Amino acid sequence: MAVELAVLVPVIVVVALVILNVMHFSELCARFDRVAADAVVMHGVSPSGASGELAGVEEVKAAIVDAMGDASCEVSVSAEDVSSGEGRALIDLAAGTTRYVCRLGYRPWPGSFSIAGVGASLPALAHHERSVVVDRYRSGVVS
Repeated sequence: MAVELAVLVPVIVVVALVILNVMHFSELCARFDRVAADAVVMHGVSPSGASGELAGVEEVKAAIVDAMGDASCEVSVSAEDVSSGEGRALIDLAAGTTRYVCRLGYRPWPGSFSIAGVGASLPALAHHERSVVVDRYRSGVVS
């Protein structure tokens, strides 16, 4: 019975760590999806300060980081002009639409461990991405 316990305990610990990390990542993804969309609608539609085409990226990122709290995650935000793609017509009916791509990176805990002489390491970073398209000139248009 002691041998069975010695073999089973490391497996149970590893399975428990995997389940813990998957649950934490799922919770972060759910919160991030809600927070990213809200931050883009609040700060990306009519950014304050610079009036450049793709302004507001730093404001959106700061709002997401603030709303995520002390979660152990990395946030990055990028913006691209949707209406400047290749093969567009001369008259673009969707001028001013901007796609904000918000990315969440999560580092599992612990990064690496060793149980009974067998070492294992988890992936360096798990990613999740949320994309929101808004119109800079019409504040109610979100797709």
